[in-house]
Amino acid sequence: MSRSAFSGRRRPVRLPRFVVLAALAAGLLGTLPGCSKDEDITTPTVTNPDRISVPQAALHPEGVQYDDANKRFIVSSRTKGVISTVKDDSTFAQLADDSRLISTIGVNLDAGRNRVLVAVSDNGVNPARTTAATLRKRAALAIFNNTSGALLNYVDLGGLPAAATYPNHFANDIAVDKDGNAYVTDSNAPIIYKVDPQGVASVFLTSPQFDAGTAFGLNGIVYHPDGYLIVAKANTGTLYKVPIATPASFTAVTNAAGLSLTGADGLLLTDPQTLLLVSGSQSTVYRLSSTDAWANVRSTGTFATGAVSPTTITKRGSDAYVLYPYTATSPRFKIVKVRF
Repeated sequence: MSRSAFSGRRRPVRLPRFVVLAALAAGLLGTLPGCSKDEDITTPTVTNPDRISVPQAALHPEGVQYDDANKRFIVSSRTKGVISTVKDDSTFAQLADDSRLISTIGVNLDAGRNRVLVAVSDNGVNPARTTAATLRKRAALAIFNNTSGALLNYVDLGGLPAAATYPNHFANDIAVDKDGNAYVTDSNAPIIYKVDPQGVASVFLTSPQFDAGTAFGLNGIVYHPDGYLIVAKANTGTLYKVPIATPASFTAVTNAAGLSLTGADGLLLTDPQTLLLVSGSQSTVYRLSSTDAWANVRSTGTFATGAVSPTTITKRGSDAYVLYPYTATSPRFKIVKVRF
């Protein structure tokens, strides 16, 4: 285009200062990455953290379950008797309590029925609630609503006529079958109790093989979907397979590798062929497997916890978390992801 195309020279147009500044700002913003108004700049959320440290002094939890629907752990307390919840950020809240809860031990979350089942005992570590009448005599099952924490049922186990012949009792761990029946181990008597969905209690199985004398006997228990229980005896490390339909035909699981499982406490069945076992006295979580319906068992891995008195274990998605209560006077407790 030649200069002859213009009829004359024009004066340059001066834009107001605020218009210029606005244009410059818009240009600069356009060069900054990730600054869309539709995007939020947030700190990434940690899912399934490696460990949760809970600053609750002298709570001494024994049992733990993960409540996936509410994204929280449920824990018991030997020293206070309460049932509480823990979030990933260590937020701690009380879920349930009752004056009869002297020491709460094992916990089972029956999520499908919205129930929390808790084994109740008294070994003298809760001075606010222990009495001469309950010390080493209390064995009960308390059942709470998982949403409200309301007490649904309280079932006396140690007072059953078939259990009264044994002087001492300690309700320890709980398994729930597909029909809602609960099975509770007694560590001070050679008994597995049964409580049906209506709250009717009975002695499901007793045997001299379960007797541990003055030591801790029956402890961890899990329900296998093929219709039997797997039960651990702490003082010997023996595992038992107990058919639901014919409990008297129970058998000892053969430990093919001759592995010592003494101190066996919490059990977790992660799939039909894999069982995680916590040995508190050995500060170890064992991964066990069976390819013959738990007639035989072998070890496929271990996780060393250190001297933290590990007790029980729970499943969270594809992960497992073990409880570190430390001691009855510790200023905190931890829930730690297991890594084999």
